[in-house]
Amino acid sequence: MKLTFRAFKATKNKDLCEKYLNGHIQVLVNYGITNITTNNAEWMDWDFVYCVIAEKEDGTVVGGIRTQIADGSHPLPVEKAIGKMDPKIFDIVKHYQQDGVGELCALWNAKEVAGMGLSIMLVRAGIAMLNQVKCNTLMGICADYTLKMFRKVGFVVDNSLGDKGEFVYPNENYVARVLGILNAKDLSTAEEFDRVKMLDLRQNPEQTCLEKGANDSTIEIEYLLLLK
Repeated sequence: MKLTFRAFKATKNKDLCEKYLNGHIQVLVNYGITNITTNNAEWMDWDFVYCVIAEKEDGTVVGGIRTQIADGSHPLPVEKAIGKMDPKIFDIVKHYQQDGVGELCALWNAKEVAGMGLSIMLVRAGIAMLNQVKCNTLMGICADYTLKMFRKVGFVVDNSLGDKGEFVYPNENYVARVLGILNAKDLSTAEEFDRVKMLDLRQNPEQTCLEKGANDSTIEIEYLLLLK
């Protein structure tokens, strides 16, 4: 399979934003989830949101991830998600805001590419892209089944929030954890393979390479991560 990973500022490509959102909604519906805080269209008009999408050769979007940078006016998705359960999240975001804090959110991939390992490739690309914007600290929220993947790229659980870092979210069937990368620039908490890969993508944001996916699958990915 050949895919293109394309990075862009949300306000500069409404068509791709629409494809991204429609695909994400469909995946959530398939899992019976309807109350995710990123499941809306308002972010498309915000000047501080950046996306990476996975496109097939025919232009079909089969996955994506995005980052929202805190601007002091619009709460990050994690603030909306757990703010009522633990208001300390507001203080944490405010503490890091001056030096640039954002949230990696709304990760999804289509059923046709499920099980291929596309998620961690999108996460790495989403983090790699952030050297082009002011984002020194990166946050996120994840479920149990994705925690191992997020730890590989450097996220750590914030045990000061909720019940030792745990929250019931988005519904009673799931346990979520609030995550943080203490330094989104040097990626020092990432595993070595993932850190080297992300730093290479920062050094060479436009490249084509073969990525080893899950179950010994191989995906040819054209990375177009320069924000234009």
